[in-house]
Amino acid sequence: MATSTLRRITKVLLAPALALGATVGLASAPAHAAVWSSCDQWGNTGLNGYTLYNNIWGSGAGAQCVWANSGTNWGVWADHPNTGGIKSYPNAKKVINKPITSLASLTSSYNVTVPSSGAYNTSYDIWDTDYDYEIMLWVNHNGAVGPLGTSQGTVSLGGHTWNVYKGNNGANEVFSFLRTSDSNSGTVNILPVLKWIKDTKGWMGNETIGDVQFGYEITSSAGGLDFRTNNLTVSGG
Repeated sequence: MATSTLRRITKVLLAPALALGATVGLASAPAHAAVWSSCDQWGNTGLNGYTLYNNIWGSGAGAQCVWANSGTNWGVWADHPNTGGIKSYPNAKKVINKPITSLASLTSSYNVTVPSSGAYNTSYDIWDTDYDYEIMLWVNHNGAVGPLGTSQGTVSLGGHTWNVYKGNNGANEVFSFLRTSDSNSGTVNILPVLKWIKDTKGWMGNETIGDVQFGYEITSSAGGLDFRTNNLTVSGG
């Protein structure tokens, strides 16, 4: 699902000091022997070259707490009501800051444990540095969720087969790639996806890739659900 202008802004601003009701429902999340945790709406920290965000950006949200053992091993407990609209996108971010044509490689591996109930997607969210283009790679999803835009067919890229959608949320172009079958672990070669958008389709130019985010776009998780990133690596240059 594409983002609103609010989501785009809150992802790039470090705003824990803004409080904004600073803690959204100080619920008790399951205990983890974590090196960091936060139930703050915009809670964030840097670990091992990654930035972790709680990122409760949508309206009508419930309680959510993020925890991390490292930048590559983290999770979230969320209790969002069974209503429509995205409530949050807790994520880990790696900054790349290189033009597409200057990248020799850009790959990522993931291993997650996600609930069988609720409405959410597990996805990469990749941005150019100007935040004009958003590339989403959905590796799994559950419940009443779907991408923005119109279908552009199916393509095999980066080691996966995707259903492709193209749209605009009023703030930026959104290219969504939905894996044709759900996956909880794997490796994605991201660079061929970017080159396909740029060269094969001509939907964007030689953009500088800024953030590669990976997380859970949660619409509902009533009663409290756990999302665990057992391992995540993003590498490229």
